[in-house]
Amino acid sequence: MEFTAKQIAELVQGRIEGNENATVNAFSKIEEGHEGAISFLSNPKYTHFLYDTKSSVVLVNDDVELEKPVAATLIRVKNAYESVARLLQLYESMKPKKTGVDALAFVSPTAKIGKDVYIGPFTYIGDGVEIGDGTRIFPNVTIYDGTRIGREVTIHAGAVIGADGFGFAPNQEGYEKIPQIGIVVIEDHVEIGANTCIDRSTMGQTVIHRGVKLDNLIQVGHNCEVGENTVMSAQAGLAGSTKVGAWCMVGGQAGFSGHITVADRTIVGAQSGVISNTKGNGQQLIGAPAIDPKVFFKAQAVMKRLPDMYRELGALRKEVERLKEISDKTNNENQ
Repeated sequence: MEFTAKQIAELVQGRIEGNENATVNAFSKIEEGHEGAISFLSNPKYTHFLYDTKSSVVLVNDDVELEKPVAATLIRVKNAYESVARLLQLYESMKPKKTGVDALAFVSPTAKIGKDVYIGPFTYIGDGVEIGDGTRIFPNVTIYDGTRIGREVTIHAGAVIGADGFGFAPNQEGYEKIPQIGIVVIEDHVEIGANTCIDRSTMGQTVIHRGVKLDNLIQVGHNCEVGENTVMSAQAGLAGSTKVGAWCMVGGQAGFSGHITVADRTIVGAQSGVISNTKGNGQQLIGAPAIDPKVFFKAQAVMKRLPDMYRELGALRKEVERLKEISDKTNNENQ
């Protein structure tokens, strides 16, 4: 498929600087640009690539100021990142979509499969599973009994949905397994990354609400609930019965203690450890235990000075001991 700069500008409501008839047939990173490719610039640290890129067309923000001539045709938009995302979605929608059940997949006779569903090879669909229309399930996915999946859901390779939650009760001989008799419910328009695991609940439901996007290698424990349109980066982990609100953003490797509630629109930084309920209203958290970023960075600034402070404290102790010895000696002489 080939498009002109003029056609692209119309699609993204952009303004052309350069040759409106320049054609593209591929996407490329700006630093790896080549003739016939379209690239984008949204991060200022990549601006220097703009002057040397071989891409035919580059999407840039309206406020980018040029320091020297650019060979590529520019399309100025409000937000280059959002515009390239829209173009990528259009490109993806034009590609033929696979449907049907691969011959190497197993689907239980009691499962209910919607229309235009794709189930890849070596996938296992257990008893009583329900899958809505337009859902895509890639190879090696395992979906345990009773799981309910909505419409237009994407589950990437290796994900496991509905395995037992981590429930064990200690006794004199070790640990006794607590049966996990609940299910997992995944609502419409959810995307689940490769090798992510979502455990079934002890009782009731583990719920992933509409529009949630989960990256690869995420663990969602039993009885958890993830609110609408929340996004989580790779290796985040939710302990059992964690409730995460709507429109939250969670960085990579963040961890959540069990039985806590994370309010709507909370932003959790990478490698944070959230151990208590949050306040919401766009609250930002970072660190372990997670705290306000301003407090965190002040503490980090002090942390860098700790070795010097420790040496200073040692010197002060020696000085205090020396002064004490002098004082004791003076007192003894005066007696």
